[in-house]
Amino acid sequence: MTKPNILIFMTDQQRGSTVLPDDPTLTPNLDKLRRQGVTFEQTFCPSPHCCPSRATFQTGLYPTEHGVWNNVGVANTLSKGLNEGVRLWSQDLNEAGYELYFSGKWHVCNRTGPADYGWKEGFITAGPGERASAEDVWKRYRTAVTADEQNAAAAREEAQIVRPGYGTYTHYGVNENPFNDHDVVESSLQDLDRAGASGKPWCLYCGTLGPHDPYFVPQEFLDLYRLEDIELPVSFGDKMEDKPALYRRTRGRFDQLTEHEHREAIRHYRAFCTYQDWLFGKLMDALEKTGQAENTIVVYTSDHGDYMADHGLWCKGLPCFRSGYHVPAIVRWPEGIKNPGRTENSFVSLADFAPTFLEAAGAAPRTESQAFSGRSLMPFLKDRKSDGWRAAIFTQSNGNELYGIQRSVMTKEWKYVYNGFDYDELYNLIDDPDETVNRIDDPACREIVSSLCARMWTFAEKHKDTATNNYVMVALAPVGPASAYLKC
Repeated sequence: MTKPNILIFMTDQQRGSTVLPDDPTLTPNLDKLRRQGVTFEQTFCPSPHCCPSRATFQTGLYPTEHGVWNNVGVANTLSKGLNEGVRLWSQDLNEAGYELYFSGKWHVCNRTGPADYGWKEGFITAGPGERASAEDVWKRYRTAVTADEQNAAAAREEAQIVRPGYGTYTHYGVNENPFNDHDVVESSLQDLDRAGASGKPWCLYCGTLGPHDPYFVPQEFLDLYRLEDIELPVSFGDKMEDKPALYRRTRGRFDQLTEHEHREAIRHYRAFCTYQDWLFGKLMDALEKTGQAENTIVVYTSDHGDYMADHGLWCKGLPCFRSGYHVPAIVRWPEGIKNPGRTENSFVSLADFAPTFLEAAGAAPRTESQAFSGRSLMPFLKDRKSDGWRAAIFTQSNGNELYGIQRSVMTKEWKYVYNGFDYDELYNLIDDPDETVNRIDDPACREIVSSLCARMWTFAEKHKDTATNNYVMVALAPVGPASAYLKC
């Protein structure tokens, strides 16, 4: 079989649940993709915001290894980009004879862009060099925030969140070309024409910015949803009194919205996902017309999720709830997938796509020093048993511009969250899938906490994580790193 082409469609901030069959979000093109491919329904990003997760997707490494911790373009960034010597899978494909085309959102490194890693660049957003300075930040506050927006008593209109001294934020609305996503897809359509004419195997990346907040969508997609059909999530009433104070403080802003507005925001978010599905369909139609669809691996995924009113929250951040980390992952490859139409429920990480692409392309194996932390998904695509597959998923965050060390470990039954900035969390995912009851102080769960801490620290050692030390003021986990060497 000739080397397969690879087409990647990565959205921004899309909940994993929105592409699953029991979800009310309308996604006809993804429904078709599911029937023709494999759906990885338990796929998670390593960090709850764009840059570290995108860096993981592009490198096959975790944040502790690739070095990207937060938004590389903000003035108070912890890291401007990738650690020295980190290699992207696109470089391997380039050396294996692939033509590479990149359009859309980069947001991996502020010092380098797609072209530095073998890609031919189209319409690029969030590219290198787009970093705000301290002067840029303060100039905005001096000139862009009106007197009304500095007034805490200013009248609030629908969808607005009043933020004195920051500027009023509008949570949802109507826009016929949100974030210029239509232009990104048009650029990718041109890339697809060039790829087909190259005579070489190719990889095309299309990265849209939707359904990221604020949720402004074309009216025709909003019209597909009736407000009376929108329900608030089960956890919406959770006031989070048993959770870190930062979680409650974050919710405080969204509590300005009425229940009607929360439901309207859900309506807009779902419509935004449907718009992304429509854009994806345009690219799929074009691929079919090239005659190359049979031997093209198509991946639909996202960088991270969105709370979408879970616990009264929106967007994403340090609240370590599943919906912020759960992402879509559907793979279609007519010539390569055995028994299509399947759903796999093993834990998958965004780090797993890098080794998958290289195995599918027959690229030269990595040396030990450049080895991936993720694992190839090829056994799942071939419907084979994958021995020793991970039984837990791990996350790493040092905060989303509001810094705070946070790590978590999740099995099918339990989830433990280590919060270096506040008290920890423990949820029984069988009895409490919506993560409403924090059992961290339950005496009956002490052994469970110890066991999960040991797993967390074992993962930390393997992936070069220095999240803690033994100084008395910062050694706050209930069981410390030495537990990695004990049997729990």
